[in-house]
Amino acid sequence: MDYPHIARQTSRVLSSYLTYQAVRVVVAQLSQTDPPLAIWLNGFSVTGKIQDGERYLEELLRERQELALRVMTVREHLAENILDVLPEMVQAEIHQANTQQRKHHLERLTQVAPSELASWPELES
Repeated sequence: MDYPHIARQTSRVLSSYLTYQAVRVVVAQLSQTDPPLAIWLNGFSVTGKIQDGERYLEELLRERQELALRVMTVREHLAENILDVLPEMVQAEIHQANTQQRKHHLERLTQVAPSELASWPELES
């Protein structure tokens, strides 16, 4: 397993997701202070470009530099405030989700249909 490669890919995905969250924050802020600009940013962001956070920011810098800088500032702030607790949260969530998946799978495997019970008279009391 190539752990460094997986870590780099995970970092890119997380960075893009934080870009998306930063855009949501900026759109919410702008909807209170400058609704037309919020509508513009929302329209610019829904084209699918935001899947790649860095490409999105490059394009936003060309279109509206002040918005791109604001999104980058918010993204950095989000990263500073969540990345310390994120490893434990992710590990705990994955552990809990895996446990739930195994539990549901075991329940499905051990369920017996009522028609099958009828063929087992020794189970009737």
